[in-house]
Amino acid sequence: MPALRIYAGPLARQHIARDGLQADAIGAVPAAAGGPKGLILGPLDRFLFGDWLPRSDHAIHLVGASIGAWRMATACLRDPVQAFERLERDYIAQDYDLPPGRKTPTAAHVSQRFSEGLEAFYGGRVREVLEHPRFRLHIVTARGRHVLGREHRIATPLGYLGAFLSNTLHRKAMGAWLERVVFSARESGDPCALPFDPRDFPTRQVALDEANFHPALQASCSIPFVLQAVHDIPGAPRGAYWDGGITDYHLHLQYRCGPGPGLVLYPHFQKAVVPGWLDKGLPWRHRATPFLDRMIVLAPDPEWVRGLPNGKLPDRKDFAHYANDLQGRIRAWTTAAAASRQLADEFAAWLERPDLQRVEAL
Repeated sequence: MPALRIYAGPLARQHIARDGLQADAIGAVPAAAGGPKGLILGPLDRFLFGDWLPRSDHAIHLVGASIGAWRMATACLRDPVQAFERLERDYIAQDYDLPPGRKTPTAAHVSQRFSEGLEAFYGGRVREVLEHPRFRLHIVTARGRHVLGREHRIATPLGYLGAFLSNTLHRKAMGAWLERVVFSARESGDPCALPFDPRDFPTRQVALDEANFHPALQASCSIPFVLQAVHDIPGAPRGAYWDGGITDYHLHLQYRCGPGPGLVLYPHFQKAVVPGWLDKGLPWRHRATPFLDRMIVLAPDPEWVRGLPNGKLPDRKDFAHYANDLQGRIRAWTTAAAASRQLADEFAAWLERPDLQRVEAL
């Protein structure tokens, strides 16, 4: 059964019809939040960053939130294939102690373990990430405002309730509670230009450096109530920082990256590019917009997904489902990650002979 489906916005489709698809046409690679779902993209990441994109020599912007930020930072390491293999192993093997009577660990415990894991993964290698000769890394976080300015057992749930209600009325209204803060690698001493128009949502940009790399990346992965917020990141405005997926779940942004075609290549786990995490239950915000006109989405076929363990992509619910059965979860996730090699193989074959009939409207 075919595994890969290819979707493209109208301008991207026109480019493919005229010129096929070459690495020098890509201006940006987004990487979504979504936790364990990102495991399905490991083989694509290894092919793209270890083989295909190195065939060009221009600068490419990597924009990530949550697990996507971890993936894009990994792409900036030397020998990205080996680094992505380690990321897959480490992510699958993560384990947390469960307090008696609970199916989930405490947020403090998960935050501590996650911090230790990041330190082990990037320890002594942050400069590799920041000084990559071609890749410009942008880590997306969500900074709390007003009542969400500090994490608190009562104020934080109330603040997120306010954010939810505001977002239901209008996405930009959520900016009263949360703002997008992007930590960007430096270029000529200053943060490199954002590869998207930030006017869709309250946004700040901060220079990414060795002092704030670890807390910024941890913050981008800190799901509210699952991990603790990261407070007062060096070089950034004071406050509580959470998962970048809250404001930018799938990075549905108005990309502007050039010179050249400036196409956006998006390895994703589904067709829909949902703006924010709180938009998951709002289907009218799942449609494509002109923001995605230059985007190419690579996603697994839903029928193929049904052949994976449990008939679905790995997700956070698996932690509770398998509870203390660590080996059961490891087997399921390892099987899904191994099967996803088919996605990379099919995309590599398509690049050799691009077939426009396989490219569906985004």
